[in-house]
Amino acid sequence: MTKGKAMPIRTITVPVKDLDAAKALYTRLLGVEPYADAPYYVGYRPEGGPELGLDPHGDVTAGPITYWHVEDINAEVTALIAAGATEERGVHDVGGGTLIATLRDADGNRFGLHQGAAS
Repeated sequence: MTKGKAMPIRTITVPVKDLDAAKALYTRLLGVEPYADAPYYVGYRPEGGPELGLDPHGDVTAGPITYWHVEDINAEVTALIAAGATEERGVHDVGGGTLIATLRDADGNRFGLHQGAAS
């Protein structure tokens, strides 16, 4: 991250127990149909906001994860750990070359990083 340049929020992932029920609720709440609708992820791209994803395999007790978009996820993970974060789940590919990682701040709050697939 360039100093002084904010990383935009890319995705908020909500862990859900019942994907069909959550899909009905969030489709109504967001006012858009999902762009991705699979048994492992339902994704929405509401106008003017970050992507919202429903994750039936996420930890419901931990709550949603906000993912910030970064250009170089490995460098950001290293820099954030040096700044006091702890790695929860290292960098991994979630499909098509898209990389994510989850970390925690000093108070235990979970957040994520997202690097889009190279074009």
